[in-house]
Amino acid sequence: MAREKALYRCQECGYESPKWLGRCPGCQAWNSFVEEAPAVAGPGRRAAKGQAAQALPLGAVPTSADRRLQSGMQEWDRVLGGGLVPGSVVLLAGDPGIGKSTLLLQALARLARSGPVLYVSGEESLSQIRLRAERLGLGLSDHVLVCAETSVDAVVPLLESTKFLAVAVDSIQTMRLDLLESAPGSVSQVRESTAWLQRVAKEKDTGILLVGHVTKEGVVAGPRVLEHLVDAVLYLEGDRTHAFRLLRAVKNRFGSTNEIGVFEMKETGLEQVPNPSRFLLAERPAGVPGSVVTCAMEGTRPLLVEVQALVSPTGWAQPRRASMGVDGNRLSLLLAVLEKKLGVGFAQQDVFVNVAGGVRLAETAADLAVVLAVLSSALDVSLPDDLVAWGEVGLAGEVRGVGHASRRLSEALSLGFGTIMCPRSNQEQLNGAKGVSCRAVRSLREVLDEFFS
Repeated sequence: MAREKALYRCQECGYESPKWLGRCPGCQAWNSFVEEAPAVAGPGRRAAKGQAAQALPLGAVPTSADRRLQSGMQEWDRVLGGGLVPGSVVLLAGDPGIGKSTLLLQALARLARSGPVLYVSGEESLSQIRLRAERLGLGLSDHVLVCAETSVDAVVPLLESTKFLAVAVDSIQTMRLDLLESAPGSVSQVRESTAWLQRVAKEKDTGILLVGHVTKEGVVAGPRVLEHLVDAVLYLEGDRTHAFRLLRAVKNRFGSTNEIGVFEMKETGLEQVPNPSRFLLAERPAGVPGSVVTCAMEGTRPLLVEVQALVSPTGWAQPRRASMGVDGNRLSLLLAVLEKKLGVGFAQQDVFVNVAGGVRLAETAADLAVVLAVLSSALDVSLPDDLVAWGEVGLAGEVRGVGHASRRLSEALSLGFGTIMCPRSNQEQLNGAKGVSCRAVRSLREVLDEFFS
């Protein structure tokens, strides 16, 4: 029989090679290739022993009720689609110190009211976990079991011998299999450790919560296959200098990825924010040029945020363009449209745009607010304090309609805003609202004539 060829895999990026290489062509890392043993059994060998897979018609597949493990934290349960599904594997990722471990411990403490849960820590000792629980005021429940272990070979027998409602592993990059010779956090270790935990989750009908580290680019560290193995991928976002935290789902097999959870970091842990719009606008200045409020849709939830702009003369040959919370390429595009269509020059001006509170605006509905803030700062004209603006700006200078106009209007009215600037195509959805001054526009020329004539 022909000898099966060995496979060499980069432990940094997962690049595969039939031979050992000193430097990885994919990520340029040195001495990162490790030999992996070929598979012992290939496809078809099980069939030869009478263990062929079975196929069923789609209509003959039995259905089961969609059970959910609800923690009582509405923001957490909303992002998961109504609660944690038994037998599912959820990956929670975020920057260091953003609050991942705190959020998991709070969620487990609430789930423990319905049954035993397990917290496996590969980074902290048992005494550190207890001190955190006491600081968060979670109490010392007998249903919350803790384990300081990094070996999957030791954790799996514990999960198989005891029935847990949920198990948290903090973090998956610290876990290892003794069979593999590579270091914890490598591609093979992360992939195989996740696969073993996933098998136990399906067999024991236990929800598994994994904490994942992120790279400096903001993506989950380790192999990309990790995100394919799990059932849901959650990101805890926010600036550590701000108390505001957003829990966002980028993958969810049991729910929508359009929901977000809003939390505020306090000394007692992460607390839910029932009205995030009021929280974000609490310190908004009044009557200051360059400040505009927009309504962004974070999933199905409308969120009022403040967009700030500062336009000032530059002393450099190349003016600066800086943005926080808004895509820098989108800002450059909007400035080019303003120069071309309205004749407002920024060749000798530094332009800075910021979204207060550390929120990141990804949808194009914030274009009109960014334009208003830039024009207000450039012309030194303050806008009405009760103004809320939304709309997409095209390359021809037109203002295009956006979705969920009625929800945006309801959120603005609930906080006392009475002046709405929106695209003309959204005006019909706003007709009939009492106490609202709607200023619908079709182009940036009409925006200029409305406030800066």
